[in-house]
Amino acid sequence: MAASTIVNIRLPTVSYTQSTWSDTFSSFSLDDQVQQKYAEAIEALKEEAMIMLKAQEGNPTNIIEKLVLIDTLERLGLSYHFDQEIESQLQQIFVNFHDSQEEYDLFTTALGFRLLRQHRHRASSSVFDKFKGEGNKSFRETLESDGKGLLSLYEAAHLRIHGEQILDEALAFTTHHLNLMLDDPKLLLESPLLVEQVKRALQNPLHRGVPRIEARHYISLYEKDELRNDLLLKLAKLDFNYVQNMHKQELSQLSRWWKELDLMSGLSYARARLVEGFVWASSLHFEPQYSSCRIAATKIVQMLTLIDDTYDNYATLEEADLFTTLFQRWSIDEVDEIPDCMVTICRFSFNIYAEHELEAAELGKSFAVPYAIQTVKEICSAYNKGLKWGMGRNVPTFEEYMMNTVITSCLYVFSSIMIPGMESVSSKETIDWLMSQPQLVIASAKVCRLMDDLGSYQRERKEGKVLTGVDFYMKQHGASVEETTSKFVELIEDGWKELNREWMNISENNDSIPKDISVIILNYARVADSHYRSGDDGFAKPQVMSPHIAALYVEPLII
Repeated sequence: MAASTIVNIRLPTVSYTQSTWSDTFSSFSLDDQVQQKYAEAIEALKEEAMIMLKAQEGNPTNIIEKLVLIDTLERLGLSYHFDQEIESQLQQIFVNFHDSQEEYDLFTTALGFRLLRQHRHRASSSVFDKFKGEGNKSFRETLESDGKGLLSLYEAAHLRIHGEQILDEALAFTTHHLNLMLDDPKLLLESPLLVEQVKRALQNPLHRGVPRIEARHYISLYEKDELRNDLLLKLAKLDFNYVQNMHKQELSQLSRWWKELDLMSGLSYARARLVEGFVWASSLHFEPQYSSCRIAATKIVQMLTLIDDTYDNYATLEEADLFTTLFQRWSIDEVDEIPDCMVTICRFSFNIYAEHELEAAELGKSFAVPYAIQTVKEICSAYNKGLKWGMGRNVPTFEEYMMNTVITSCLYVFSSIMIPGMESVSSKETIDWLMSQPQLVIASAKVCRLMDDLGSYQRERKEGKVLTGVDFYMKQHGASVEETTSKFVELIEDGWKELNREWMNISENNDSIPKDISVIILNYARVADSHYRSGDDGFAKPQVMSPHIAALYVEPLII
Protein backbone atom coordinates (compact mmCIF):
# COMPACT_ATOMS: atom_id res chain seq x y z
CA MET A 1 0.00 0.00 0.00
CA ALA A 2 1.37 3.43 -0.93
CA ALA A 3 2.61 5.64 1.91
CA SER A 4 0.24 8.44 0.90
CA THR A 5 -2.66 6.02 1.29
CA ILE A 6 -1.50 4.72 4.68
CA VAL A 7 -1.30 8.18 6.25
CA ASN A 8 -4.95 8.83 5.34
CA ILE A 9 -6.33 5.58 6.78
CA ARG A 10 -8.80 6.16 9.58
CA LEU A 11 -9.23 3.30 12.03
CA PRO A 12 -12.74 1.87 12.57
CA THR A 13 -14.54 3.96 15.16
CA VAL A 14 -15.45 2.04 18.30
CA SER A 15 -18.59 2.89 20.26
CA TYR A 16 -17.69 2.90 23.94
CA THR A 17 -20.04 1.99 26.77
CA GLN A 18 -21.37 5.17 28.32
CA SER A 19 -20.77 5.90 31.98
CA THR A 20 -23.81 5.38 34.18
CA TRP A 21 -22.62 7.99 36.69
CA SER A 22 -22.73 11.16 34.56
CA ASP A 23 -25.54 12.94 36.46
CA THR A 24 -25.26 11.22 39.82
CA PHE A 25 -23.38 13.92 41.73
CA SER A 26 -24.17 17.22 39.98
CA SER A 27 -27.05 18.05 42.35
CA PHE A 28 -25.25 17.07 45.56
CA SER A 29 -24.94 19.83 48.15
CA LEU A 30 -22.78 19.38 51.22
CA ASP A 31 -24.61 19.82 54.53
CA ASP A 32 -22.13 21.85 56.59
CA GLN A 33 -23.92 21.09 59.87
CA VAL A 34 -23.71 17.35 59.29
CA GLN A 35 -20.07 17.67 58.34
CA GLN A 36 -19.34 19.74 61.45
CA LYS A 37 -20.93 17.09 63.69
CA TYR A 38 -18.81 14.44 62.01
CA ALA A 39 -15.67 16.55 62.54
CA GLU A 40 -16.38 17.10 66.25
CA ALA A 41 -17.08 13.41 66.86
CA ILE A 42 -13.94 12.42 64.95
CA GLU A 43 -11.75 14.77 66.99
CA ALA A 44 -13.07 13.39 70.29
CA LEU A 45 -12.47 9.78 69.26
CA LYS A 46 -9.06 10.64 67.78
CA GLU A 47 -7.93 11.84 71.20
CA GLU A 48 -8.90 8.51 72.74
CA ALA A 49 -7.24 6.57 69.92
CA MET A 50 -4.10 8.67 70.34
CA ILE A 51 -4.00 7.74 74.04
CA MET A 52 -4.23 4.06 73.03
CA LEU A 53 -1.39 4.49 70.56
CA LYS A 54 0.88 6.44 72.89
CA ALA A 55 0.28 3.91 75.65
CA GLN A 56 2.32 1.49 73.52
CA GLU A 57 5.39 3.76 73.51
CA GLY A 58 8.42 2.92 75.60
CA ASN A 59 7.36 -0.66 76.22
CA PRO A 60 9.47 -2.98 74.05
CA THR A 61 7.77 -6.10 75.41
CA ASN A 62 4.36 -5.50 73.82
CA ILE A 63 5.38 -5.56 70.17
CA ILE A 64 2.41 -7.74 69.17
CA GLU A 65 -0.08 -5.23 70.56
CA LYS A 66 1.78 -2.37 68.86
CA LEU A 67 1.83 -4.06 65.48
CA VAL A 68 -1.82 -5.11 65.62
CA LEU A 69 -2.95 -1.61 66.62
CA ILE A 70 -0.91 0.04 63.85
CA ASP A 71 -2.15 -2.47 61.31
CA THR A 72 -5.75 -1.96 62.41
CA LEU A 73 -5.46 1.84 62.10
CA GLU A 74 -3.99 1.49 58.62
CA ARG A 75 -6.52 -1.04 57.36
CA LEU A 76 -9.42 1.03 58.70
CA GLY A 77 -8.14 4.02 56.70
CA LEU A 78 -7.28 6.02 59.84
CA SER A 79 -3.48 6.05 59.83
CA TYR A 80 -3.22 9.48 58.19
CA HIS A 81 -4.44 10.97 61.48
CA PHE A 82 -1.52 9.40 63.34
CA ASP A 83 1.35 9.49 60.84
CA GLN A 84 4.06 10.80 63.17
CA GLU A 85 3.15 8.53 66.06
CA ILE A 86 3.05 5.45 63.82
CA GLU A 87 6.40 6.30 62.22
CA SER A 88 7.96 6.81 65.64
CA GLN A 89 6.77 3.46 66.95
CA LEU A 90 7.81 1.58 63.81
CA GLN A 91 11.26 3.13 64.06
CA GLN A 92 11.55 1.76 67.60
CA ILE A 93 10.39 -1.66 66.43
CA PHE A 94 12.83 -1.66 63.49
CA VAL A 95 15.83 -1.02 65.76
CA ASN A 96 15.24 -4.29 67.64
CA PHE A 97 13.28 -6.29 65.06
CA HIS A 98 16.13 -8.49 63.83
CA ASP A 99 17.75 -9.01 67.24
CA SER A 100 14.78 -10.44 69.13
CA GLN A 101 13.19 -12.73 66.58
CA GLU A 102 13.24 -15.98 68.51
CA GLU A 103 10.20 -15.02 70.56
CA TYR A 104 7.96 -14.04 67.64
CA ASP A 105 5.58 -16.49 65.97
CA LEU A 106 4.88 -16.54 62.23
CA PHE A 107 1.93 -14.15 62.43
CA THR A 108 3.89 -11.53 64.39
CA THR A 109 7.09 -11.87 62.37
CA ALA A 110 5.28 -11.51 59.04
CA LEU A 111 3.12 -8.63 60.27
CA GLY A 112 6.15 -6.74 61.55
CA PHE A 113 8.06 -7.37 58.32
CA ARG A 114 5.13 -6.15 56.19
CA LEU A 115 4.50 -3.00 58.19
CA LEU A 116 8.17 -2.08 58.28
CA ARG A 117 8.58 -2.49 54.52
CA GLN A 118 5.33 -0.64 53.84
CA HIS A 119 6.89 2.24 55.76
CA ARG A 120 10.14 1.97 53.75
CA HIS A 121 12.29 0.30 56.44
CA ARG A 122 14.60 -2.31 54.94
CA ALA A 123 13.55 -5.25 57.08
CA SER A 124 15.52 -8.38 56.20
CA SER A 125 13.77 -11.44 54.82
CA SER A 126 16.20 -13.53 56.91
CA VAL A 127 13.69 -13.18 59.77
CA PHE A 128 11.79 -16.03 58.10
CA ASP A 129 14.73 -18.45 58.13
CA LYS A 130 13.66 -19.87 61.48
CA PHE A 131 10.42 -21.13 59.91
CA LYS A 132 12.24 -23.38 57.45
CA GLY A 133 12.52 -27.09 58.14
CA GLU A 134 15.56 -29.31 58.52
CA GLY A 135 18.24 -28.47 56.00
CA ASN A 136 16.57 -25.12 55.33
CA LYS A 137 14.86 -26.63 52.27
CA SER A 138 11.19 -25.85 52.81
CA PHE A 139 8.82 -24.32 55.32
CA ARG A 140 7.95 -26.50 58.30
CA GLU A 141 4.94 -28.78 57.98
CA THR A 142 3.61 -27.54 61.32
CA LEU A 143 2.87 -24.19 59.67
CA GLU A 144 0.41 -25.73 57.22
CA SER A 145 -2.45 -25.60 59.73
CA ASP A 146 -1.66 -22.08 61.01
CA GLY A 147 -4.22 -20.16 58.97
CA LYS A 148 -3.60 -16.82 60.66
CA GLY A 149 0.17 -17.14 60.31
CA LEU A 150 -0.04 -18.30 56.69
CA LEU A 151 -2.25 -15.34 55.76
CA SER A 152 0.17 -12.94 57.46
CA LEU A 153 3.12 -14.48 55.59
CA TYR A 154 1.19 -14.41 52.30
CA GLU A 155 0.58 -10.67 52.66
CA ALA A 156 4.19 -10.05 53.70
CA ALA A 157 5.54 -11.94 50.68
CA HIS A 158 4.03 -9.31 48.37
CA LEU A 159 6.63 -6.85 49.68
CA ARG A 160 9.48 -8.96 48.27
CA ILE A 161 12.23 -7.68 45.99
CA HIS A 162 14.52 -9.43 43.50
CA GLY A 163 16.82 -12.04 44.99
CA GLU A 164 14.63 -12.94 47.96
CA GLN A 165 14.12 -16.61 47.18
CA ILE A 166 12.68 -17.32 50.60
CA LEU A 167 9.78 -14.94 49.92
CA ASP A 168 9.20 -16.39 46.45
CA GLU A 169 8.93 -19.76 48.18
CA ALA A 170 6.74 -18.25 50.91
CA LEU A 171 4.26 -16.93 48.37
CA ALA A 172 3.98 -20.31 46.62
CA PHE A 173 3.76 -22.15 49.97
CA THR A 174 1.09 -19.91 51.48
CA THR A 175 -0.97 -19.67 48.29
CA HIS A 176 -1.09 -23.46 48.04
CA HIS A 177 -2.03 -24.11 51.67
CA LEU A 178 -4.49 -21.23 51.97
CA ASN A 179 -6.33 -22.59 48.95
CA LEU A 180 -6.37 -26.03 50.57
CA MET A 181 -7.80 -24.50 53.74
CA LEU A 182 -10.69 -22.99 51.80
CA ASP A 183 -11.75 -26.53 50.89
CA ASP A 184 -11.76 -27.60 54.55
CA PRO A 185 -15.32 -27.48 56.02
CA LYS A 186 -13.86 -27.55 59.54
CA LEU A 187 -12.09 -24.24 59.01
CA LEU A 188 -15.25 -22.68 57.60
CA LEU A 189 -17.15 -23.63 60.77
CA GLU A 190 -14.41 -22.68 63.23
CA SER A 191 -13.33 -19.39 61.69
CA PRO A 192 -15.70 -17.98 59.04
CA LEU A 193 -14.10 -14.53 59.38
CA LEU A 194 -10.66 -15.96 58.58
CA VAL A 195 -12.14 -17.72 55.55
CA GLU A 196 -13.51 -14.40 54.31
CA GLN A 197 -10.13 -12.74 54.85
CA VAL A 198 -8.32 -15.53 52.98
CA LYS A 199 -10.68 -15.38 50.02
CA ARG A 200 -10.20 -11.61 49.78
CA ALA A 201 -6.42 -11.81 50.08
CA LEU A 202 -6.02 -14.48 47.41
CA GLN A 203 -7.89 -12.27 44.96
CA ASN A 204 -6.70 -8.89 46.26
CA PRO A 205 -3.33 -8.89 48.06
CA LEU A 206 -3.35 -6.04 50.58
CA HIS A 207 -0.14 -4.35 49.40
CA ARG A 208 -1.47 -4.12 45.85
CA GLY A 209 -4.88 -2.79 46.86
CA VAL A 210 -6.03 0.82 46.67
CA PRO A 211 -5.98 2.01 50.32
CA ARG A 212 -9.43 3.63 50.19
CA ILE A 213 -11.05 0.58 48.58
CA GLU A 214 -9.33 -1.73 51.04
CA ALA A 215 -10.44 0.40 53.99
CA ARG A 216 -14.08 0.32 52.87
CA HIS A 217 -13.93 -3.47 52.66
CA TYR A 218 -12.05 -3.90 55.94
CA ILE A 219 -14.47 -1.75 57.95
CA SER A 220 -17.29 -4.15 57.03
CA LEU A 221 -15.08 -7.13 57.89
CA TYR A 222 -13.83 -5.64 61.17
CA GLU A 223 -17.41 -5.05 62.29
CA LYS A 224 -17.90 -8.84 62.33
CA ASP A 225 -14.79 -9.44 64.45
CA GLU A 226 -15.67 -10.37 68.02
CA LEU A 227 -12.30 -8.97 69.16
CA ARG A 228 -12.88 -5.59 67.49
CA ASN A 229 -12.27 -2.30 69.25
CA ASP A 230 -15.62 -0.50 69.05
CA LEU A 231 -14.02 2.91 69.50
CA LEU A 232 -11.81 2.41 66.44
CA LEU A 233 -14.72 0.98 64.46
CA LYS A 234 -16.88 4.01 65.18
CA LEU A 235 -14.01 6.37 64.39
CA ALA A 236 -13.43 4.59 61.08
CA LYS A 237 -17.10 4.85 60.10
CA LEU A 238 -17.32 8.53 61.02
CA ASP A 239 -14.11 9.32 59.18
CA PHE A 240 -15.18 7.34 56.11
CA ASN A 241 -18.47 9.21 55.86
CA TYR A 242 -16.78 12.57 56.48
CA VAL A 243 -14.28 11.99 53.68
CA GLN A 244 -16.98 10.51 51.44
CA ASN A 245 -18.94 13.76 51.77
CA MET A 246 -15.85 15.71 50.75
CA HIS A 247 -15.43 13.47 47.72
CA LYS A 248 -19.11 13.91 46.80
CA GLN A 249 -18.71 17.68 46.98
CA GLU A 250 -15.66 17.51 44.72
CA LEU A 251 -17.55 15.29 42.29
CA SER A 252 -20.45 17.73 42.33
CA GLN A 253 -18.13 20.61 41.50
CA LEU A 254 -16.46 18.61 38.73
CA SER A 255 -19.77 17.39 37.29
CA ARG A 256 -21.11 20.92 37.00
CA TRP A 257 -17.85 22.08 35.39
CA TRP A 258 -18.00 19.25 32.86
CA LYS A 259 -21.67 19.80 32.07
CA GLU A 260 -21.14 23.51 31.44
CA LEU A 261 -18.33 22.77 28.97
CA ASP A 262 -20.67 20.57 26.87
CA LEU A 263 -17.82 19.13 24.79
CA MET A 264 -19.10 15.67 23.95
CA SER A 265 -21.68 16.66 21.33
CA GLY A 266 -18.79 17.22 18.93
CA LEU A 267 -16.70 14.27 20.12
CA SER A 268 -18.89 11.25 19.46
CA TYR A 269 -15.85 8.95 19.12
CA ALA A 270 -14.51 9.75 22.61
CA ARG A 271 -15.30 8.72 26.17
CA ALA A 272 -16.72 10.85 28.96
CA ARG A 273 -15.18 9.33 32.09
CA LEU A 274 -15.30 12.07 34.71
CA VAL A 275 -16.42 9.95 37.68
CA GLU A 276 -14.17 7.05 36.64
CA GLY A 277 -11.34 9.59 36.41
CA PHE A 278 -12.08 10.67 39.96
CA VAL A 279 -11.59 7.05 41.04
CA TRP A 280 -8.01 7.30 39.75
CA ALA A 281 -7.44 10.73 41.30
CA SER A 282 -8.85 9.85 44.72
CA SER A 283 -6.92 6.57 44.69
CA LEU A 284 -3.65 8.48 44.45
CA HIS A 285 -4.48 10.54 47.56
CA PHE A 286 -7.87 10.24 49.29
CA GLU A 287 -7.10 12.34 52.37
CA PRO A 288 -8.92 15.68 52.92
CA GLN A 289 -5.83 17.87 52.50
CA TYR A 290 -5.42 16.78 48.87
CA SER A 291 -8.77 18.10 47.62
CA SER A 292 -7.29 20.49 45.06
CA CYS A 293 -4.96 17.72 43.84
CA ARG A 294 -7.91 15.39 43.21
CA ILE A 295 -9.87 18.04 41.32
CA ALA A 296 -6.89 18.90 39.13
CA ALA A 297 -6.03 15.25 38.48
CA THR A 298 -9.63 14.37 37.56
CA LYS A 299 -9.70 17.13 34.96
CA ILE A 300 -6.44 15.80 33.57
CA VAL A 301 -7.78 12.23 33.35
CA GLN A 302 -10.70 13.48 31.26
CA MET A 303 -8.37 15.61 29.13
CA LEU A 304 -6.01 12.71 28.47
CA THR A 305 -8.95 10.42 27.69
CA LEU A 306 -10.09 12.79 24.94
CA ILE A 307 -6.56 13.13 23.59
CA ASP A 308 -5.93 9.38 23.67
CA ASP A 309 -9.27 8.61 21.99
CA THR A 310 -8.50 11.14 19.27
CA TYR A 311 -5.29 9.28 18.45
CA ASP A 312 -6.73 5.78 18.81
CA ASN A 313 -10.30 6.20 17.65
CA TYR A 314 -10.36 9.09 15.19
CA ALA A 315 -7.18 10.45 13.63
CA THR A 316 -5.45 9.35 10.45
CA LEU A 317 -1.66 9.27 10.71
CA GLU A 318 -1.52 12.62 8.93
CA GLU A 319 -4.05 14.17 11.29
CA ALA A 320 -2.25 12.63 14.28
CA ASP A 321 0.96 14.36 13.23
CA LEU A 322 -0.93 17.65 12.98
CA PHE A 323 -2.58 17.08 16.37
CA THR A 324 0.84 16.44 17.90
CA THR A 325 2.23 19.61 16.31
CA LEU A 326 -0.52 21.70 17.89
CA PHE A 327 0.47 20.50 21.33
CA GLN A 328 4.18 20.99 20.68
CA ARG A 329 3.48 24.59 19.67
CA TRP A 330 0.93 24.95 22.49
CA SER A 331 -1.12 27.01 20.05
CA ILE A 332 -3.76 26.48 17.36
CA ASP A 333 -2.89 29.71 15.52
CA GLU A 334 -1.52 29.70 11.99
CA VAL A 335 -2.42 26.08 11.30
CA ASP A 336 -4.92 25.43 8.51
CA GLU A 337 -7.39 22.60 7.99
CA ILE A 338 -7.56 21.45 11.57
CA PRO A 339 -10.47 19.06 12.29
CA ASP A 340 -12.96 20.78 14.58
CA CYS A 341 -12.68 18.05 17.21
CA MET A 342 -8.93 18.68 17.51
CA VAL A 343 -9.48 22.42 17.89
CA THR A 344 -12.00 21.71 20.65
CA ILE A 345 -9.65 19.41 22.55
CA CYS A 346 -6.65 21.71 22.21
CA ARG A 347 -8.57 24.71 23.51
CA PHE A 348 -9.95 22.60 26.36
CA SER A 349 -6.45 21.42 27.29
CA PHE A 350 -4.82 24.84 27.01
CA ASN A 351 -7.55 26.37 29.19
CA ILE A 352 -7.01 23.76 31.88
CA TYR A 353 -3.35 24.67 32.07
CA ALA A 354 -4.06 28.40 31.96
CA GLU A 355 -6.21 27.94 35.05
CA HIS A 356 -3.53 25.71 36.54
CA GLU A 357 -0.94 28.46 36.04
CA LEU A 358 -3.09 30.97 37.94
CA GLU A 359 -3.71 28.56 40.80
CA ALA A 360 -0.02 27.62 41.01
CA ALA A 361 0.96 31.29 41.14
CA GLU A 362 -1.45 31.92 44.03
CA LEU A 363 0.23 29.07 45.93
CA GLY A 364 3.75 30.23 45.11
CA LYS A 365 4.33 27.18 42.90
CA SER A 366 4.77 28.79 39.45
CA PHE A 367 7.99 26.81 39.06
CA ALA A 368 5.89 23.68 38.51
CA VAL A 369 3.90 24.95 35.50
CA PRO A 370 6.48 24.69 32.66
CA TYR A 371 7.20 21.08 33.58
CA ALA A 372 3.50 20.26 33.78
CA ILE A 373 2.98 21.58 30.25
CA GLN A 374 6.06 19.74 29.03
CA THR A 375 4.64 16.42 30.27
CA VAL A 376 1.56 16.94 28.06
CA LYS A 377 3.73 17.64 25.02
CA GLU A 378 5.72 14.49 25.72
CA ILE A 379 2.69 12.26 26.19
CA CYS A 380 1.19 13.49 22.90
CA SER A 381 4.42 12.63 21.09
CA ALA A 382 4.40 9.21 22.75
CA TYR A 383 0.74 8.63 21.80
CA ASN A 384 1.57 9.54 18.20
CA LYS A 385 4.53 7.18 18.16
CA GLY A 386 2.34 4.43 19.59
CA LEU A 387 -0.28 4.99 16.90
CA LYS A 388 2.30 4.56 14.15
CA TRP A 389 3.58 1.39 15.77
CA GLY A 390 0.06 0.10 16.34
CA MET A 391 -0.84 0.55 12.69
CA GLY A 392 2.13 -1.55 11.68
CA ARG A 393 4.56 1.17 10.64
CA ASN A 394 8.08 0.90 12.07
CA VAL A 395 7.11 -1.97 14.35
CA PRO A 396 9.16 -1.59 17.56
CA THR A 397 10.92 -4.13 19.66
CA PHE A 398 9.04 -5.00 22.81
CA GLU A 399 11.70 -3.12 24.81
CA GLU A 400 11.18 0.05 22.75
CA TYR A 401 7.44 -0.27 23.22
CA MET A 402 7.81 -0.58 27.01
CA MET A 403 10.03 2.51 27.24
CA ASN A 404 7.42 4.53 25.34
CA THR A 405 4.75 3.35 27.76
CA VAL A 406 6.62 4.98 30.65
CA ILE A 407 5.51 8.27 29.07
CA THR A 408 2.02 7.14 27.99
CA SER A 409 1.35 5.79 31.48
CA CYS A 410 0.27 9.35 32.43
CA LEU A 411 2.29 9.20 35.66
CA TYR A 412 4.38 12.26 34.80
CA VAL A 413 1.27 14.23 33.86
CA PHE A 414 -0.54 13.23 37.07
CA SER A 415 2.42 13.94 39.35
CA SER A 416 3.13 17.34 37.83
CA ILE A 417 -0.47 18.60 37.96
CA MET A 418 -0.77 17.64 41.65
CA ILE A 419 2.43 19.35 42.81
CA PRO A 420 0.98 22.83 43.52
CA GLY A 421 -1.60 21.33 45.90
CA MET A 422 1.07 19.60 48.00
CA GLU A 423 2.45 21.61 50.91
CA SER A 424 5.46 19.32 51.11
CA VAL A 425 6.74 20.44 47.68
CA SER A 426 8.28 23.87 47.95
CA SER A 427 11.05 23.87 45.34
CA LYS A 428 12.01 22.64 41.89
CA GLU A 429 14.03 19.76 43.38
CA THR A 430 11.08 17.36 43.19
CA ILE A 431 10.52 18.27 39.54
CA ASP A 432 14.19 17.70 38.75
CA TRP A 433 13.87 14.26 40.31
CA LEU A 434 10.78 13.42 38.23
CA MET A 435 12.53 14.64 35.06
CA SER A 436 15.41 12.24 35.74
CA GLN A 437 13.05 9.31 35.02
CA PRO A 438 13.52 7.60 38.40
CA GLN A 439 13.25 3.83 38.59
CA LEU A 440 10.25 4.13 40.92
CA VAL A 441 8.26 5.78 38.13
CA ILE A 442 9.48 3.34 35.48
CA ALA A 443 8.53 0.31 37.59
CA SER A 444 5.05 1.64 38.37
CA ALA A 445 4.42 2.60 34.73
CA LYS A 446 5.46 -0.84 33.50
CA VAL A 447 3.16 -2.62 35.95
CA CYS A 448 0.27 -0.47 34.75
CA ARG A 449 0.98 -0.97 31.03
CA LEU A 450 1.47 -4.73 31.27
CA MET A 451 -1.78 -5.15 33.21
CA ASP A 452 -3.60 -2.80 30.84
CA ASP A 453 -2.36 -4.73 27.80
CA LEU A 454 -3.50 -8.03 29.29
CA GLY A 455 -6.88 -6.54 30.13
CA SER A 456 -7.45 -4.87 26.76
CA TYR A 457 -5.80 -7.29 24.30
CA GLN A 458 -8.84 -9.40 23.48
CA ARG A 459 -11.07 -6.33 23.21
CA GLU A 460 -8.61 -4.46 21.00
CA ARG A 461 -8.16 -7.40 18.65
CA LYS A 462 -11.89 -8.10 18.47
CA GLU A 463 -12.59 -4.48 17.58
CA GLY A 464 -9.91 -4.41 14.89
CA LYS A 465 -7.98 -1.78 16.80
CA VAL A 466 -4.26 -1.05 16.84
CA LEU A 467 -1.60 -3.56 17.83
CA THR A 468 -0.71 -3.81 21.51
CA GLY A 469 2.30 -4.87 23.56
CA VAL A 470 0.98 -8.43 23.45
CA ASP A 471 1.26 -8.37 19.64
CA PHE A 472 4.75 -6.86 19.71
CA TYR A 473 6.00 -9.48 22.19
CA MET A 474 4.51 -12.37 20.18
CA LYS A 475 6.02 -11.06 16.95
CA GLN A 476 9.50 -10.51 18.39
CA HIS A 477 9.69 -13.82 20.27
CA GLY A 478 7.52 -16.04 18.09
CA ALA A 479 5.35 -16.76 21.13
CA SER A 480 1.73 -17.89 21.36
CA VAL A 481 -0.95 -15.90 23.15
CA GLU A 482 -0.77 -18.33 26.09
CA GLU A 483 3.03 -18.07 26.31
CA THR A 484 2.85 -14.28 26.08
CA THR A 485 0.17 -14.08 28.76
CA SER A 486 2.33 -16.20 31.06
CA LYS A 487 5.33 -13.98 30.34
CA PHE A 488 3.35 -10.82 31.06
CA VAL A 489 2.28 -12.21 34.43
CA GLU A 490 5.94 -12.90 35.18
CA LEU A 491 6.94 -9.38 34.08
CA ILE A 492 4.21 -7.87 36.26
CA GLU A 493 5.63 -9.73 39.28
CA ASP A 494 9.11 -8.48 38.35
CA GLY A 495 7.70 -4.96 38.12
CA TRP A 496 6.27 -5.18 41.61
CA LYS A 497 9.61 -6.40 42.95
CA GLU A 498 11.33 -3.41 41.35
CA LEU A 499 8.67 -1.09 42.72
CA ASN A 500 9.10 -2.50 46.24
CA ARG A 501 12.88 -2.08 46.00
CA GLU A 502 12.66 1.52 44.81
CA TRP A 503 10.03 2.30 47.45
CA MET A 504 12.67 1.55 50.08
CA ASN A 505 15.57 3.01 48.09
CA ILE A 506 14.00 6.43 47.76
CA SER A 507 13.81 6.71 51.54
CA GLU A 508 17.46 5.73 51.95
CA ASN A 509 19.02 7.52 48.96
CA ASN A 510 16.84 10.58 48.39
CA ASP A 511 15.05 11.64 51.55
CA SER A 512 14.57 15.14 50.10
CA ILE A 513 11.77 13.81 47.88
CA PRO A 514 8.46 14.24 49.74
CA LYS A 515 6.79 10.98 50.64
CA ASP A 516 3.43 12.10 49.26
CA ILE A 517 4.96 12.28 45.76
CA SER A 518 6.28 8.72 45.97
CA VAL A 519 2.92 7.61 47.38
CA ILE A 520 1.28 8.84 44.15
CA ILE A 521 3.60 6.61 42.15
CA LEU A 522 3.00 3.53 44.32
CA ASN A 523 -0.76 4.09 44.39
CA TYR A 524 -0.80 4.47 40.61
CA ALA A 525 0.30 0.84 40.28
CA ARG A 526 -2.31 -0.13 42.85
CA VAL A 527 -5.21 1.54 41.04
CA ALA A 528 -4.04 -0.04 37.79
CA ASP A 529 -4.13 -3.40 39.55
CA SER A 530 -7.70 -2.75 40.73
CA HIS A 531 -8.82 -1.78 37.21
CA TYR A 532 -7.16 -4.57 35.27
CA ARG A 533 -6.70 -7.46 37.74
CA SER A 534 -9.76 -9.37 36.57
CA GLY A 535 -8.60 -9.36 32.94
CA ASP A 536 -11.10 -6.63 32.06
CA ASP A 537 -10.36 -3.01 31.26
CA GLY A 538 -12.05 -1.19 34.12
CA PHE A 539 -11.73 2.19 32.44
CA ALA A 540 -13.03 1.18 29.00
CA LYS A 541 -15.81 -0.83 30.66
CA PRO A 542 -17.17 1.42 33.43
CA GLN A 543 -19.44 -1.33 34.76
CA VAL A 544 -16.32 -3.10 36.08
CA MET A 545 -15.68 -0.32 38.59
CA SER A 546 -19.33 0.46 39.36
CA PRO A 547 -19.42 -1.51 42.64
CA HIS A 548 -16.40 0.44 43.89
CA ILE A 549 -17.91 3.77 42.84
CA ALA A 550 -21.14 2.98 44.67
CA ALA A 551 -19.30 1.89 47.83
CA LEU A 552 -16.85 4.80 47.85
CA TYR A 553 -18.99 7.76 46.80
CA VAL A 554 -22.69 6.87 47.03
CA GLU A 555 -23.41 4.63 50.02
CA PRO A 556 -22.52 6.01 53.47
CA LEU A 557 -21.72 3.65 56.31
CA ILE A 558 -24.36 3.06 58.97
CA ILE A 559 -23.02 4.18 62.33
